Amino acid sequence: MKQEEYAFFPNYSSREDLAKYGDNALLLYTLQLKYSIEDIDEVATDSLVDGADDKKTDLVYIDLERSEAVIAQGFFSKKDRGEAPANKASDLNTAVSWLLTRQIEDLPDRIKSAARELRQKIEDDEITRITIWYSHNLPESENVRQELISVEHTLYSILSEHYSEKGIESHSLEVGLETLNEWYLGLTIPILMTDEIVINNCDGFSNNGTDWNSFSTSIHADILYELYQAHSTALFSANVRDYLGSRRSDSNINNGIKNTATETPKNFFVYNNGITALVNGFDYDAETKILKISGLSIVNGAQTTGAIGSLNEPPIESMLIPIRLIKCSNPDTVASIVKYNNSQNKINAPDFRSNDQHQKRITSEFGSIPQLEYTSRRGGSADIIRRNPNVLPSITAGQVIAAFHGEPSIAYNDKSKIWDSDRLYSKFFNDQTTAKHITLCYSLMKTIEELKIELLNTEEELMKDQEKNLLAFLRSRGSIVLFTTAISDCLENLINRRIANKFSVEFCRNISLDEAKILWRPIVNIGTSFVSQLNEGLQDGIKNQQRISAARTTFVSLMTAVRSANSEIVNAFAEEICNN
Repeated sequence: MKQEEYAFFPNYSSREDLAKYGDNALLLYTLQLKYSIEDIDEVATDSLVDGADDKKTDLVYIDLERSEAVIAQGFFSKKDRGEAPANKASDLNTAVSWLLTRQIEDLPDRIKSAARELRQKIEDDEITRITIWYSHNLPESENVRQELISVEHTLYSILSEHYSEKGIESHSLEVGLETLNEWYLGLTIPILMTDEIVINNCDGFSNNGTDWNSFSTSIHADILYELYQAHSTALFSANVRDYLGSRRSDSNINNGIKNTATETPKNFFVYNNGITALVNGFDYDAETKILKISGLSIVNGAQTTGAIGSLNEPPIESMLIPIRLIKCSNPDTVASIVKYNNSQNKINAPDFRSNDQHQKRITSEFGSIPQLEYTSRRGGSADIIRRNPNVLPSITAGQVIAAFHGEPSIAYNDKSKIWDSDRLYSKFFNDQTTAKHITLCYSLMKTIEELKIELLNTEEELMKDQEKNLLAFLRSRGSIVLFTTAISDCLENLINRRIANKFSVEFCRNISLDEAKILWRPIVNIGTSFVSQLNEGLQDGIKNQQRISAARTTFVSLMTAVRSANSEIVNAFAEEICNN
Protein backbone atom coordinates (compact mmCIF):
# COMPACT_ATOMS: atom_id res chain seq x y z
CA MET A 1 0.00 0.00 0.00
CA LYS A 2 1.08 3.56 -0.65
CA GLN A 3 1.12 5.90 2.34
CA GLU A 4 -1.88 7.78 0.91
CA GLU A 5 -3.98 4.63 1.32
CA TYR A 6 -3.42 4.33 5.07
CA ALA A 7 -6.05 5.61 7.50
CA PHE A 8 -3.67 7.99 9.27
CA PHE A 9 -2.51 9.84 6.16
CA PRO A 10 -5.37 12.36 5.73
CA ASN A 11 -4.96 13.37 9.35
CA TYR A 12 -1.18 13.70 9.05
CA SER A 13 -1.32 15.64 5.78
CA SER A 14 -3.81 18.08 7.31
CA ARG A 15 -1.44 18.99 10.15
CA GLU A 16 -0.30 22.38 8.89
CA ASP A 17 1.35 23.13 12.25
CA LEU A 18 3.96 20.44 11.53
CA ALA A 19 4.90 21.70 8.07
CA LYS A 20 7.58 24.04 9.42
CA TYR A 21 9.57 21.05 10.62
CA GLY A 22 10.15 19.73 7.09
CA ASP A 23 11.29 16.12 6.94
CA ASN A 24 11.04 15.88 10.73
CA ALA A 25 7.28 16.47 10.65
CA LEU A 26 6.47 12.76 10.46
CA LEU A 27 8.90 11.94 13.27
CA LEU A 28 7.17 14.48 15.51
CA TYR A 29 3.74 13.21 14.48
CA THR A 30 4.63 9.63 15.46
CA LEU A 31 6.07 10.83 18.75
CA GLN A 32 2.93 12.82 19.49
CA LEU A 33 0.63 9.86 18.84
CA LYS A 34 2.70 7.49 20.96
CA TYR A 35 3.26 9.76 23.94
CA SER A 36 0.02 11.80 23.83
CA ILE A 37 1.95 15.06 23.57
CA GLU A 38 -0.32 18.09 23.65
CA ASP A 39 2.16 20.89 22.86
CA ILE A 40 4.31 19.35 20.13
CA ASP A 41 6.03 22.69 19.39
CA GLU A 42 7.46 22.78 22.91
CA VAL A 43 8.84 19.26 22.46
CA ALA A 44 10.15 20.01 18.97
CA THR A 45 12.07 23.12 19.96
CA ASP A 46 13.64 21.29 22.88
CA SER A 47 14.21 17.81 21.43
CA LEU A 48 15.07 18.15 17.73
CA VAL A 49 18.83 18.11 17.06
CA ASP A 50 18.75 17.17 13.37
CA GLY A 51 21.25 18.90 11.09
CA ALA A 52 24.88 18.99 10.07
CA ASP A 53 27.16 17.19 12.52
CA ASP A 54 24.28 15.68 14.51
CA LYS A 55 26.15 12.37 14.76
CA LYS A 56 23.19 10.52 13.26
CA THR A 57 20.78 11.81 15.89
CA ASP A 58 17.59 13.58 14.84
CA LEU A 59 15.81 13.78 18.18
CA VAL A 60 16.42 13.12 21.87
CA TYR A 61 13.15 13.13 23.80
CA ILE A 62 12.94 12.67 27.55
CA ASP A 63 9.62 11.85 29.18
CA LEU A 64 10.09 12.04 32.94
CA GLU A 65 6.55 10.85 33.72
CA ARG A 66 7.31 7.59 31.93
CA SER A 67 10.99 7.63 33.01
CA GLU A 68 11.84 7.03 29.36
CA ALA A 69 14.23 8.55 26.83
CA VAL A 70 13.89 8.23 23.06
CA ILE A 71 16.88 8.49 20.72
CA ALA A 72 15.43 8.82 17.24
CA GLN A 73 16.36 8.86 13.59
CA GLY A 74 13.78 9.95 11.03
CA PHE A 75 13.54 9.33 7.30
CA PHE A 76 10.97 10.70 4.90
CA SER A 77 10.96 9.25 1.39
CA LYS A 78 9.71 11.38 -1.48
CA LYS A 79 9.04 8.28 -3.61
CA ASP A 80 7.54 4.84 -3.10
CA ARG A 81 10.00 2.20 -1.99
CA GLY A 82 9.63 -1.36 -0.74
CA GLU A 83 11.28 -0.63 2.60
CA ALA A 84 13.22 2.03 4.46
CA PRO A 85 17.01 2.11 4.11
CA ALA A 86 18.47 -0.15 6.77
CA ASN A 87 21.65 1.93 6.98
CA LYS A 88 19.61 4.74 8.54
CA ALA A 89 18.70 2.33 11.32
CA SER A 90 22.32 1.24 11.78
CA ASP A 91 23.27 4.93 12.00
CA LEU A 92 21.71 4.88 15.45
CA ASN A 93 24.77 2.92 16.62
CA THR A 94 26.69 6.14 16.08
CA ALA A 95 24.00 8.16 17.84
CA VAL A 96 23.99 6.13 21.07
CA SER A 97 27.79 5.97 21.18
CA TRP A 98 28.22 9.72 20.88
CA LEU A 99 25.37 10.57 23.23
CA LEU A 100 26.40 8.17 26.01
CA THR A 101 30.14 7.51 25.80
CA ARG A 102 32.10 10.43 24.32
CA GLN A 103 33.47 13.21 26.48
CA ILE A 104 30.97 16.07 26.67
CA GLU A 105 33.57 18.62 25.57
CA ASP A 106 34.21 16.57 22.40
CA LEU A 107 30.56 16.62 21.32
CA PRO A 108 29.25 18.96 18.60
CA ASP A 109 27.17 21.85 19.95
CA ARG A 110 24.11 20.45 18.22
CA ILE A 111 23.91 17.39 20.49
CA LYS A 112 26.02 18.48 23.48
CA SER A 113 23.13 19.76 25.58
CA ALA A 114 20.96 16.73 24.81
CA ALA A 115 23.76 14.34 25.78
CA ARG A 116 24.48 16.24 28.99
CA GLU A 117 20.83 16.19 30.04
CA LEU A 118 20.36 12.52 29.12
CA ARG A 119 23.38 11.46 31.16
CA GLN A 120 22.33 13.61 34.11
CA LYS A 121 18.82 12.14 34.12
CA ILE A 122 20.33 8.65 34.09
CA GLU A 123 22.64 9.52 36.99
CA ASP A 124 19.70 10.96 38.91
CA ASP A 125 17.73 7.71 38.41
CA GLU A 126 15.06 9.51 36.42
CA ILE A 127 15.46 7.29 33.34
CA THR A 128 14.64 3.57 33.53
CA ARG A 129 14.18 2.85 29.81
CA ILE A 130 15.84 4.04 26.60
CA THR A 131 14.14 3.36 23.28
CA ILE A 132 15.95 3.46 19.93
CA TRP A 133 13.42 4.81 17.46
CA TYR A 134 13.48 4.75 13.64
CA SER A 135 10.54 6.61 12.09
CA HIS A 136 9.79 6.58 8.34
CA ASN A 137 6.97 6.61 5.80
CA LEU A 138 7.65 3.23 4.18
CA PRO A 139 6.71 -0.41 4.87
CA GLU A 140 8.50 -2.04 7.79
CA SER A 141 11.04 -4.74 7.00
CA GLU A 142 13.11 -7.55 8.44
CA ASN A 143 16.32 -5.79 7.34
CA VAL A 144 15.52 -2.74 9.46
CA ARG A 145 14.38 -4.90 12.36
CA GLN A 146 17.69 -6.75 12.41
CA GLU A 147 19.68 -3.51 12.30
CA LEU A 148 17.66 -2.11 15.18
CA ILE A 149 18.29 -5.26 17.20
CA SER A 150 22.00 -4.68 16.60
CA VAL A 151 21.66 -1.09 17.83
CA GLU A 152 19.73 -2.33 20.84
CA HIS A 153 22.64 -4.64 21.67
CA THR A 154 25.06 -1.74 21.31
CA LEU A 155 22.95 0.33 23.67
CA TYR A 156 22.72 -2.55 26.14
CA SER A 157 26.50 -2.94 26.12
CA ILE A 158 27.03 0.78 26.70
CA LEU A 159 24.55 0.83 29.56
CA SER A 160 26.10 -2.29 31.09
CA GLU A 161 29.57 -0.75 30.96
CA HIS A 162 28.82 2.82 32.01
CA TYR A 163 25.60 2.55 34.02
CA SER A 164 25.52 -1.05 35.21
CA GLU A 165 24.03 -0.21 38.60
CA LYS A 166 21.09 1.70 37.09
CA GLY A 167 19.25 -1.30 35.59
CA ILE A 168 18.11 0.66 32.52
CA GLU A 169 16.14 -1.25 29.90
CA SER A 170 17.15 -0.96 26.24
CA HIS A 171 14.53 -1.20 23.50
CA SER A 172 14.22 -0.51 19.80
CA LEU A 173 11.26 0.36 17.63
CA GLU A 174 10.68 0.71 13.90
CA VAL A 175 7.79 3.10 13.31
CA GLY A 176 6.87 2.60 9.68
CA LEU A 177 3.53 2.80 7.92
CA GLU A 178 2.07 -0.27 9.61
CA THR A 179 2.88 0.74 13.19
CA LEU A 180 1.91 4.35 12.63
CA ASN A 181 -1.42 3.28 11.18
CA GLU A 182 -2.02 0.92 14.09
CA TRP A 183 -1.39 3.72 16.58
CA TYR A 184 -3.72 6.03 14.72
CA LEU A 185 -6.47 3.42 14.55
CA GLY A 186 -5.90 2.69 18.22
CA LEU A 187 -6.78 6.31 19.00
CA THR A 188 -9.84 6.31 16.75
CA ILE A 189 -11.02 2.69 17.08
CA PRO A 190 -10.57 1.37 20.64
CA ILE A 191 -10.77 -2.32 19.71
CA LEU A 192 -8.42 -3.51 16.96
CA MET A 193 -8.36 -7.23 17.75
CA THR A 194 -11.75 -8.44 16.46
CA ASP A 195 -11.36 -12.24 16.63
CA GLU A 196 -13.92 -14.39 18.43
CA ILE A 197 -12.75 -16.01 21.66
CA VAL A 198 -14.57 -19.05 23.07
CA ILE A 199 -14.17 -20.05 26.71
CA ASN A 200 -15.64 -23.39 27.77
CA ASN A 201 -16.72 -24.49 31.24
CA CYS A 202 -16.98 -20.87 32.33
CA ASP A 203 -18.58 -19.47 35.47
CA GLY A 204 -19.18 -15.78 36.07
CA PHE A 205 -21.62 -13.00 36.75
CA SER A 206 -22.86 -9.94 34.88
CA ASN A 207 -23.53 -6.30 35.78
CA ASN A 208 -25.32 -3.66 33.74
CA GLY A 209 -25.22 0.14 33.70
CA THR A 210 -27.05 2.81 31.74
CA ASP A 211 -24.75 2.49 28.73
CA TRP A 212 -22.58 -0.53 29.52
CA ASN A 213 -22.74 -4.26 30.24
CA SER A 214 -20.04 -6.28 31.99
CA PHE A 215 -19.21 -9.90 32.70
CA SER A 216 -16.68 -11.02 35.31
CA THR A 217 -15.03 -14.44 35.12
CA SER A 218 -11.61 -16.05 34.82
CA ILE A 219 -9.62 -17.00 31.74
CA HIS A 220 -7.10 -19.81 31.30
CA ALA A 221 -3.60 -18.38 31.04
CA ASP A 222 -2.78 -20.40 27.93
CA ILE A 223 -5.60 -18.59 26.08
CA LEU A 224 -4.07 -15.25 27.01
CA TYR A 225 -0.65 -16.52 25.98
CA GLU A 226 -1.95 -17.52 22.53
CA LEU A 227 -3.74 -14.17 22.09
CA TYR A 228 -0.55 -12.24 22.82
CA GLN A 229 1.50 -14.48 20.54
CA ALA A 230 -0.99 -13.87 17.71
CA HIS A 231 -1.78 -10.18 18.18
CA SER A 232 0.97 -8.70 20.37
CA THR A 233 0.38 -5.03 21.30
CA ALA A 234 -2.78 -4.83 19.16
CA LEU A 235 -4.41 -6.31 22.28
CA PHE A 236 -3.73 -2.98 24.03
CA SER A 237 -5.21 -0.65 21.40
CA ALA A 238 -7.46 1.08 23.95
CA ASN A 239 -4.72 1.25 26.55
CA VAL A 240 -2.42 4.21 27.18
CA ARG A 241 0.60 1.98 27.67
CA ASP A 242 1.91 -1.14 25.92
CA TYR A 243 3.76 -3.95 27.62
CA LEU A 244 7.00 -2.53 29.04
CA GLY A 245 9.08 -5.69 29.12
CA SER A 246 10.84 -7.22 32.11
CA ARG A 247 14.32 -7.32 33.55
CA ARG A 248 15.97 -9.42 36.25
CA SER A 249 15.27 -7.19 39.19
CA ASP A 250 13.36 -7.79 42.40
CA SER A 251 11.71 -4.41 41.94
CA ASN A 252 10.49 -5.10 38.42
CA ILE A 253 6.80 -6.01 38.54
CA ASN A 254 6.70 -7.70 35.13
CA ASN A 255 9.59 -9.98 36.01
CA GLY A 256 7.71 -10.87 39.20
CA ILE A 257 4.62 -11.78 37.16
CA LYS A 258 6.74 -14.13 35.06
CA ASN A 259 8.21 -15.75 38.16
CA THR A 260 4.75 -16.32 39.63
CA ALA A 261 3.51 -17.81 36.35
CA THR A 262 6.36 -20.31 36.22
CA GLU A 263 6.97 -21.07 39.91
CA THR A 264 3.51 -20.88 41.56
CA PRO A 265 1.00 -20.85 38.67
CA LYS A 266 -1.88 -22.27 40.72
CA ASN A 267 -1.70 -19.24 43.03
CA PHE A 268 -1.66 -16.73 40.17
CA PHE A 269 -5.40 -16.09 40.50
CA VAL A 270 -5.06 -14.78 44.06
CA TYR A 271 -1.72 -13.02 43.53
CA ASN A 272 -2.75 -10.97 40.50
CA ASN A 273 -5.31 -8.17 40.17
CA GLY A 274 -6.41 -9.52 36.81
CA ILE A 275 -7.51 -7.87 33.61
CA THR A 276 -10.16 -5.40 32.51
CA ALA A 277 -10.97 -5.40 28.79
CA LEU A 278 -13.28 -3.62 26.41
CA VAL A 279 -15.10 -5.93 23.99
CA ASN A 280 -17.35 -5.50 21.00
CA GLY A 281 -19.73 -8.01 22.52
CA PHE A 282 -20.07 -11.12 24.69
CA ASP A 283 -22.62 -13.91 24.97
CA TYR A 284 -22.84 -16.26 27.92
CA ASP A 285 -24.92 -19.43 27.97
CA ALA A 286 -25.49 -20.39 31.60
CA GLU A 287 -26.63 -23.91 30.68
CA THR A 288 -23.65 -24.90 28.54
CA LYS A 289 -21.28 -22.59 30.44
CA ILE A 290 -19.85 -21.32 27.17
CA LEU A 291 -18.71 -17.71 26.92
CA LYS A 292 -18.22 -16.18 23.48
CA ILE A 293 -16.30 -12.90 23.21
CA SER A 294 -16.10 -10.84 20.03
CA GLY A 295 -13.17 -8.44 19.89
CA LEU A 296 -11.04 -7.48 22.86
CA SER A 297 -8.79 -4.64 24.01
CA ILE A 298 -7.12 -4.70 27.42
CA VAL A 299 -7.39 -1.41 29.29
CA ASN A 300 -5.91 -2.67 32.56
CA GLY A 301 -3.57 -5.63 32.73
CA ALA A 302 -1.25 -4.95 29.80
CA GLN A 303 1.77 -5.84 31.94
CA THR A 304 0.15 -9.09 33.10
CA THR A 305 -0.73 -10.02 29.53
CA GLY A 306 2.66 -9.10 28.12
CA ALA A 307 4.54 -10.95 30.85
CA ILE A 308 2.51 -14.13 30.32
CA GLY A 309 2.52 -13.79 26.54
CA SER A 310 6.32 -13.49 26.43
CA LEU A 311 7.05 -16.58 28.52
CA ASN A 312 9.45 -19.05 26.91
CA GLU A 313 6.69 -21.65 26.79
CA PRO A 314 2.91 -21.62 27.34
CA PRO A 315 1.73 -21.60 30.97
CA ILE A 316 -0.11 -24.60 32.37
CA GLU A 317 -3.80 -24.75 31.51
CA SER A 318 -4.92 -24.75 35.13
CA MET A 319 -3.44 -21.29 35.72
CA LEU A 320 -6.35 -18.84 35.90
CA ILE A 321 -6.47 -15.06 35.57
CA PRO A 322 -9.38 -12.87 36.74
CA ILE A 323 -10.94 -10.91 33.87
CA ARG A 324 -13.72 -8.36 33.60
CA LEU A 325 -15.28 -7.75 30.18
CA ILE A 326 -17.03 -4.46 29.40
CA LYS A 327 -19.20 -3.70 26.39
CA CYS A 328 -19.89 0.01 25.88
CA SER A 329 -20.71 2.10 22.80
CA ASN A 330 -20.66 5.53 24.43
CA PRO A 331 -17.25 7.08 23.51
CA ASP A 332 -17.23 9.37 26.55
CA THR A 333 -17.86 6.46 28.90
CA VAL A 334 -15.22 4.39 27.08
CA ALA A 335 -12.69 7.19 27.58
CA SER A 336 -13.48 7.28 31.29
CA ILE A 337 -13.23 3.48 31.57
CA VAL A 338 -9.76 3.60 30.04
CA LYS A 339 -8.72 6.52 32.21
CA TYR A 340 -9.87 5.21 35.57
CA ASN A 341 -8.94 1.56 35.05
CA ASN A 342 -5.36 2.12 33.99
CA SER A 343 -3.40 1.90 37.22
CA GLN A 344 -0.06 1.71 35.39
CA ASN A 345 -0.36 5.35 34.39
CA LYS A 346 -1.30 7.82 37.05
CA ILE A 347 -3.87 10.43 36.13
CA ASN A 348 -2.07 13.68 35.41
CA ALA A 349 -2.28 16.13 38.27
CA PRO A 350 -3.93 18.84 36.11
CA ASP A 351 -6.90 16.48 35.74
CA PHE A 352 -7.52 16.69 39.48
CA ARG A 353 -7.35 20.48 39.41
CA SER A 354 -9.62 20.91 36.37
CA ASN A 355 -12.68 21.62 38.50
CA ASP A 356 -10.80 24.00 40.76
CA GLN A 357 -12.45 27.43 41.04
CA HIS A 358 -9.40 29.16 39.55
CA GLN A 359 -9.29 26.83 36.55
CA LYS A 360 -13.00 27.30 35.91
CA ARG A 361 -12.65 31.08 36.08
CA ILE A 362 -9.54 31.17 33.87
CA THR A 363 -11.19 28.92 31.29
CA SER A 364 -14.16 31.27 31.19
CA GLU A 365 -11.93 34.35 30.86
CA PHE A 366 -10.15 32.84 27.86
CA GLY A 367 -13.46 33.04 26.02
CA SER A 368 -12.67 36.70 25.37
CA ILE A 369 -9.04 36.14 24.25
CA PRO A 370 -8.80 35.98 20.44
CA GLN A 371 -7.07 32.97 18.90
CA LEU A 372 -6.45 31.15 22.20
CA GLU A 373 -8.46 28.38 23.82
CA TYR A 374 -7.52 27.26 27.32
CA THR A 375 -8.06 23.70 28.44
CA SER A 376 -7.79 22.85 32.11
CA ARG A 377 -8.03 19.09 31.52
CA ARG A 378 -5.58 16.90 29.70
CA GLY A 379 -6.71 16.28 26.14
CA GLY A 380 -8.03 12.95 24.95
CA SER A 381 -7.10 10.97 21.86
CA ALA A 382 -9.33 13.08 19.64
CA ASP A 383 -7.53 16.22 20.80
CA ILE A 384 -4.16 14.69 19.95
CA ILE A 385 -5.29 13.64 16.48
CA ARG A 386 -7.13 16.84 15.60
CA ARG A 387 -4.65 19.16 17.24
CA ASN A 388 -5.77 22.77 17.46
CA PRO A 389 -2.58 24.87 17.44
CA ASN A 390 -4.45 27.60 19.31
CA VAL A 391 -5.15 25.43 22.35
CA LEU A 392 -3.16 26.31 25.47
CA PRO A 393 -3.00 23.27 27.82
CA SER A 394 -3.10 24.13 31.49
CA ILE A 395 0.14 22.27 32.21
CA THR A 396 1.91 24.52 29.69
CA ALA A 397 0.28 27.54 31.29
CA GLY A 398 1.68 26.49 34.66
CA GLN A 399 5.13 26.14 33.13
CA VAL A 400 5.15 29.59 31.50
CA ILE A 401 3.76 31.29 34.61
CA ALA A 402 6.52 29.69 36.70
CA ALA A 403 9.17 30.86 34.21
CA PHE A 404 7.74 34.37 34.04
CA HIS A 405 7.56 34.61 37.84
CA GLY A 406 11.19 33.78 38.42
CA GLU A 407 11.14 30.00 38.87
CA PRO A 408 12.92 28.63 35.77
CA SER A 409 14.10 25.48 37.56
CA ILE A 410 10.53 24.53 38.46
CA ALA A 411 9.30 25.47 34.98
CA TYR A 412 11.87 23.25 33.28
CA ASN A 413 12.46 20.37 35.67
CA ASP A 414 9.32 20.11 37.79
CA LYS A 415 6.36 21.50 35.87
CA SER A 416 4.13 18.59 36.96
CA LYS A 417 4.92 19.41 40.60
CA ILE A 418 3.11 22.71 40.15
CA TRP A 419 -0.06 20.62 40.10
CA ASP A 420 0.94 18.10 42.76
CA SER A 421 2.00 20.63 45.38
CA ASP A 422 -0.66 22.82 46.98
CA ARG A 423 2.06 25.36 47.82
CA LEU A 424 3.29 25.65 44.23
CA TYR A 425 -0.18 25.50 42.74
CA SER A 426 -1.46 28.37 44.87
CA LYS A 427 1.68 30.35 44.07
CA PHE A 428 0.98 30.31 40.34
CA PHE A 429 -2.80 29.80 40.17
CA ASN A 430 -4.66 32.07 42.54
CA ASP A 431 -7.24 34.86 42.55
CA GLN A 432 -4.78 37.16 40.78
CA THR A 433 -4.02 34.79 37.89
CA THR A 434 -5.96 35.96 34.85
CA ALA A 435 -6.29 34.85 31.25
CA LYS A 436 -4.76 38.13 30.06
CA HIS A 437 -1.73 37.63 32.29
CA ILE A 438 -1.28 34.03 31.12
CA THR A 439 -1.47 35.28 27.53
CA LEU A 440 1.34 37.74 28.27
CA CYS A 441 3.54 34.97 29.72
CA TYR A 442 2.69 32.40 27.06
CA SER A 443 3.21 34.72 24.11
CA LEU A 444 6.72 35.59 25.36
CA MET A 445 7.79 31.96 25.46
CA LYS A 446 6.18 31.28 22.08
CA THR A 447 8.04 34.24 20.59
CA ILE A 448 11.34 32.72 21.69
CA GLU A 449 10.33 29.28 20.39
CA GLU A 450 9.50 30.74 16.98
CA LEU A 451 12.82 32.58 16.90
CA LYS A 452 14.61 29.27 17.38
CA ILE A 453 12.58 27.60 14.63
CA GLU A 454 13.43 30.46 12.25
CA LEU A 455 17.13 30.03 12.96
CA LEU A 456 16.92 26.27 12.55
CA ASN A 457 15.37 26.79 9.12
CA THR A 458 18.10 29.24 8.04
CA GLU A 459 21.03 27.88 6.05
CA GLU A 460 24.09 28.06 8.27
CA GLU A 461 26.30 29.66 5.63
CA LEU A 462 23.84 32.56 5.42
CA MET A 463 23.86 33.21 9.17
CA LYS A 464 25.80 35.99 10.86
CA ASP A 465 28.10 35.15 13.74
CA GLN A 466 25.64 36.58 16.27
CA GLU A 467 22.87 34.39 14.85
CA LYS A 468 25.11 31.32 15.07
CA ASN A 469 25.90 32.12 18.70
CA LEU A 470 22.22 32.68 19.42
CA LEU A 471 21.26 29.36 17.87
CA ALA A 472 23.99 27.61 19.86
CA PHE A 473 22.42 29.04 23.02
CA LEU A 474 18.86 28.12 22.01
CA ARG A 475 19.95 24.55 21.31
CA SER A 476 20.83 24.20 24.99
CA ARG A 477 18.18 22.34 26.98
CA GLY A 478 16.20 24.76 29.12
CA SER A 479 17.42 27.86 27.29
CA ILE A 480 13.93 28.97 26.20
CA VAL A 481 12.64 28.76 29.77
CA LEU A 482 15.61 30.66 31.22
CA PHE A 483 15.45 33.30 28.46
CA THR A 484 11.76 33.80 29.29
CA THR A 485 12.62 34.31 32.95
CA ALA A 486 15.43 36.75 32.11
CA ILE A 487 13.20 38.91 29.89
CA SER A 488 10.56 38.93 32.60
CA ASP A 489 13.20 40.05 35.11
CA CYS A 490 13.65 43.19 33.00
CA LEU A 491 9.96 44.10 33.02
CA GLU A 492 10.16 47.09 35.38
CA ASN A 493 12.96 48.56 33.32
CA LEU A 494 11.11 47.88 30.08
CA ILE A 495 7.88 49.62 31.06
CA ASN A 496 9.69 52.18 33.25
CA ARG A 497 7.29 51.63 36.13
CA ARG A 498 7.49 49.89 39.48
CA ILE A 499 5.65 46.56 39.54
CA ALA A 500 4.38 45.70 43.01
CA ASN A 501 2.56 42.58 41.81
CA LYS A 502 3.66 40.85 38.62
CA PHE A 503 0.30 39.11 38.25
CA SER A 504 -1.18 42.53 37.51
CA VAL A 505 0.89 42.91 34.32
CA GLU A 506 -0.99 42.29 31.08
CA PHE A 507 -1.53 43.70 27.61
CA CYS A 508 -3.80 46.74 27.74
CA ARG A 509 -5.70 45.58 24.68
CA ASN A 510 -7.49 42.26 24.26
CA ILE A 511 -5.14 41.00 21.57
CA SER A 512 -4.61 37.69 19.82
CA LEU A 513 -1.61 35.41 20.32
CA ASP A 514 -0.12 36.48 16.98
CA GLU A 515 -0.45 40.16 17.89
CA ALA A 516 1.13 39.49 21.28
CA LYS A 517 4.11 37.77 19.69
CA ILE A 518 4.61 40.73 17.35
CA LEU A 519 4.78 43.04 20.38
CA TRP A 520 7.27 40.81 22.19
CA ARG A 521 9.57 40.21 19.22
CA PRO A 522 11.50 43.56 19.31
CA ILE A 523 12.13 43.08 23.04
CA VAL A 524 13.32 39.52 22.52
CA ASN A 525 15.57 40.71 19.69
CA ILE A 526 17.27 43.17 22.04
CA GLY A 527 17.75 40.40 24.60
CA THR A 528 19.40 38.08 22.08
CA SER A 529 22.58 40.19 22.26
CA PHE A 530 23.10 39.09 25.87
CA VAL A 531 22.01 35.44 25.96
CA SER A 532 25.60 34.26 26.32
CA GLN A 533 25.39 35.62 29.89
CA LEU A 534 22.69 33.04 30.60
CA ASN A 535 24.80 30.02 29.71
CA GLU A 536 26.12 29.77 33.25
CA GLY A 537 22.57 29.38 34.53
CA LEU A 538 21.98 26.42 32.22
CA GLN A 539 24.66 24.35 33.89
CA ASP A 540 23.44 21.30 35.81
CA GLY A 541 20.08 21.39 34.03
CA ILE A 542 18.92 24.71 35.52
CA LYS A 543 19.27 23.40 39.06
CA ASN A 544 22.08 25.48 40.54
CA GLN A 545 20.25 28.44 42.05
CA GLN A 546 23.42 30.44 42.65
CA ARG A 547 24.48 30.20 39.01
CA ILE A 548 20.96 30.93 37.80
CA SER A 549 20.69 34.02 39.98
CA ALA A 550 24.09 35.36 38.88
CA ALA A 551 23.26 34.84 35.20
CA ARG A 552 19.89 36.58 35.54
CA THR A 553 21.43 39.54 37.37
CA THR A 554 24.06 40.07 34.68
CA PHE A 555 21.45 39.84 31.93
CA VAL A 556 19.22 42.45 33.59
CA SER A 557 22.19 44.82 34.03
CA LEU A 558 23.04 44.64 30.34
CA MET A 559 19.42 45.12 29.26
CA THR A 560 19.17 48.13 31.57
CA ALA A 561 22.34 49.60 30.08
CA VAL A 562 20.96 49.55 26.53
CA ARG A 563 17.45 50.80 27.29
CA SER A 564 18.16 54.39 26.31
CA ALA A 565 19.73 53.27 23.03
CA ASN A 566 16.54 51.35 22.26
CA SER A 567 14.11 53.79 23.85
CA GLU A 568 11.83 54.10 20.80
CA ILE A 569 11.33 50.31 20.61
CA VAL A 570 11.01 49.85 24.37
CA ASN A 571 8.65 52.79 24.87
CA ALA A 572 6.37 51.50 22.11
CA PHE A 573 6.20 48.16 23.93
CA ALA A 574 5.62 49.89 27.29
CA GLU A 575 2.57 51.67 25.92
CA GLU A 576 0.94 48.29 25.31
CA ILE A 577 1.49 47.07 28.87
CA CYS A 578 -0.78 47.76 31.83
CA ASN A 579 -0.29 46.89 35.49
CA ASN A 580 -3.31 47.66 37.58
